[in-house]
Amino acid sequence: MSRKGNCLDNAIMENFFGLLKSELLYLRAFKDIEEFLSELEKYIFYYNHNRIKGKLKGLSPVDYRIKSQLVA
Repeated sequence: MSRKGNCLDNAIMENFFGLLKSELLYLRAFKDIEEFLSELEKYIFYYNHNRIKGKLKGLSPVDYRIKSQLVA
């Protein structure tokens, strides 16, 4: 990060948190913090292992990294 408060420096994380809120947080109410933390862990696993991304040639981020390492 080059400067404090520069939104372009942390655009990737801002995008992730926006998706997290719209796909998990705003869709339901949680009974307690333990339920929220459990669902958060599941969402992060989904985000990295199951979510396909067009820019990654239709692969999940983990699958893309594994495939990239095999080619290199």
